[in-house]
Amino acid sequence: MYVSGNVADPTVSYDLRESQSQSTRWVILVLINLASLACLVWALRDVSLGDFKDDLATLNYAWVALAVVIELSVYLTQAVRWRLVLRPVVSLNFWQAVRAIFVGLFASEVLPFRGGEAVRCFLVTRWTKLPFSVSVASVLIERVFDGWWLWVGLWLSLRYVELPKKLGYVNDGLGLSVLAGAVILGLALFRPRPPRSALRRRGWRHHLAVLMDDLALIGHSRYLYFALLQSVPYLLLQVIPLWAAFEAYGFDLGVGAAFALMLILRLSSIVPQAPANLGLFQILTKEFLVHAYDVDPSDAGRFSLILWCVVKVMPLIAGFIALGITGAKISELRKGAAAEGHSGGAVEPVSSL
Repeated sequence: MYVSGNVADPTVSYDLRESQSQSTRWVILVLINLASLACLVWALRDVSLGDFKDDLATLNYAWVALAVVIELSVYLTQAVRWRLVLRPVVSLNFWQAVRAIFVGLFASEVLPFRGGEAVRCFLVTRWTKLPFSVSVASVLIERVFDGWWLWVGLWLSLRYVELPKKLGYVNDGLGLSVLAGAVILGLALFRPRPPRSALRRRGWRHHLAVLMDDLALIGHSRYLYFALLQSVPYLLLQVIPLWAAFEAYGFDLGVGAAFALMLILRLSSIVPQAPANLGLFQILTKEFLVHAYDVDPSDAGRFSLILWCVVKVMPLIAGFIALGITGAKISELRKGAAAEGHSGGAVEPVSSL
């Protein structure tokens, strides 16, 4: 039977939608980078190159070294927590967890839209055969834990540290978001395990049953509560590099100020921004120091750039080294993670893994 030529070809329609989606992502990416560049320019508008050279000459590099070492150790504590979350369903090697985290960190800092979390989940899936959906769910559990403790920390800071009162609205919004996430995850984690017959289903129903079964194992394990407690040292350890950077620069601001700044910078990571948080990191650090502690704007601007180097550059280098050890290209890992997400776990491993 002849079909009229004006019937739309579904392949062409899909390609058109994909092209429009790519165009939209590129437009958003350009706008994000322009906004980040504007933030960087505004934050450094008071900075003199000569003064910045003087800062580098007078820095206490013993404190800088301490800041760098502690910043790198933060990700070791994250690896401990991640292993605790996954322990009921897979035995993840500590150094594999560390390597995946650093590769994911590198990917998040250099790729648009922070795709590093999917990359680290993809690596663990390939190394352990853990379903990709379960690996992603473990990261979501970590984010809920982080959100809970950040909410507690911000609530305390608003009462005992001089912070802009407008952050109270942020605290309320964060609390509601964490509550919603905890309820959704709780329904999946603490429900009874599905019957064994459900695991014998085919297609997407099988993948869903496996996900529900693994989440139930995680939710009914004591290791989940150990991971929740492990989130405390993981977050508190992030305060030390900021405080050490204060000491290196000569700011007598104390641990309380470092704690409050850590909360602000962590919360800002939710916002889409340029690679390595460049721009937003500087302006938030500067505005916090100027308005909360009356630091000179020029000093605050220069310090924001030095702090960015301390907490961003060395982890990036560590991530690059971890990527080299893995033996895969970042583009391969990104495509593999995207394919894994679309297929529900039915893609072939990247050849170089």
